[in-house]
Amino acid sequence: MSAREIGEPAGALQDTVLHFVDAVPARESPKADRAAARMSLNATYLRRVYSRCTGEERGTARSSHLPTPRTIGLTILAMLAFAANSVLCRLALDQGSIDPASFTLVRIGSGVVALWLILACTGRTSLMQGSWRGAFALVAYAAAFSFAYLTLSAGAGSLLLFGAVQATMVTTGLVRGERLTAPQWLGFAVALAGLAVLLMPGAAAPPIGGALLMFAAGIAWGAYSLIGRGAIDPLAATAGNFLRALPLAAILLGLTAMFGTKLDQSGLVYAIASGAVASGLGYTIWYAALPGLSQARGASVQMSVPVITALAGTLVLGETITLRLSLSSAAILGGIALVIASRPRAP
Repeated sequence: MSAREIGEPAGALQDTVLHFVDAVPARESPKADRAAARMSLNATYLRRVYSRCTGEERGTARSSHLPTPRTIGLTILAMLAFAANSVLCRLALDQGSIDPASFTLVRIGSGVVALWLILACTGRTSLMQGSWRGAFALVAYAAAFSFAYLTLSAGAGSLLLFGAVQATMVTTGLVRGERLTAPQWLGFAVALAGLAVLLMPGAAAPPIGGALLMFAAGIAWGAYSLIGRGAIDPLAATAGNFLRALPLAAILLGLTAMFGTKLDQSGLVYAIASGAVASGLGYTIWYAALPGLSQARGASVQMSVPVITALAGTLVLGETITLRLSLSSAAILGGIALVIASRPRAP
């Protein structure tokens, strides 16, 4: 609904009320009082139009109600798509059917095609936005993600990624002056302790090189999210970032080609599925679900992704869910839930 559509009926009501205010006799409402009444009404009217145009009223209303079945269905599909990224990447690299740099390039390239087609279907191809900063963060995430899965299991990788993203967001908030409550500090400390348990030396510990790469991927994705925060059209911004990231991914492939490349039919299929379906279509579904979720719910449901990934890794890849992974997952996800559930204090 446009501002004009909102404003026309509301404007008629406003004119009626203003006429009534002006008609009040001066002895009951002096000139200064009438002027103040007009200013107050105008301010209220403009705030109402602004909130209607930006969706603030809808956001306030929806935060106190349960999501609709459509929103729930879209959210489930989006979480499955996000988890599929880890499983598809691990599946391709574990079989040796593609190298990490080629996987990154094909994933981003197929994501560009899928997102462009989706925007074309809605007549928004001319609105492709994004930025080069977003594109660099996107390539950094995708490349580190792919190389990390040379050695990490799907579940451990997803847990490290999710933990790093949330740590980046919380740390950035602290740097910018946000003050955490006591429960949030407790949750943050518990999550860090869970991460330390996961990375402790031992037979069940993930390889340190892969863990550091995945942590870097999480930091890059957190930066990407912060760069894109406030975008008017998140899907168009994502499409623009994917398009800008394509030549950067090609440069990465050129730099790593000296170490050897590999690309067979199955690896190509996995990479295309990751880019077009799990990424391009997955982001589209997620952005369609977000208007029906409060901010806290939107953040909370994402905690299901590492769990879904670990279960899928067991079923599809034959990976084992160790006691260490289970305990660290409970600590990391529980700590993050405590941070999300508690309302931060204003700076």
